[in-house]
Amino acid sequence: QVQLVESGGGLVQPGGSLRLSCTTSRSIFNTYAMGWYRRAPGKQRELVAVFMSGGSINSADSVKGRFTLSRDNANNTVYLQMDSLKPEDTAIYYCNAKRWGENYWGQGTQVTVSS
Repeated sequence: QVQLVESGGGLVQPGGSLRLSCTTSRSIFNTYAMGWYRRAPGKQRELVAVFMSGGSINSADSVKGRFTLSRDNANNTVYLQMDSLKPEDTAIYYCNAKRWGENYWGQGTQVTVSS
């Protein structure tokens, strides 16, 4: 089975930072497109930042300049460094692994941005 293990969520004040981590198996990490989505209360799940083919990054306009997607190939881990957090970033963040015919999700990690 596919496991995507997320960590790093929590409560932070506006302007603060968090780093989310998602670790999976080597086979998944090396063959699936990986990244992060989020679901805010009462809203649909939306793309945050994902690695595209060739290593390019597709990210939401709302997070450009504030969030940084990266990966640690040795540890089969993708990171989402979130800086300058805003209350509207409050959501459950989900790690995603995707390729044709397959789409897997982590359990989600809560990020709450509030003073």
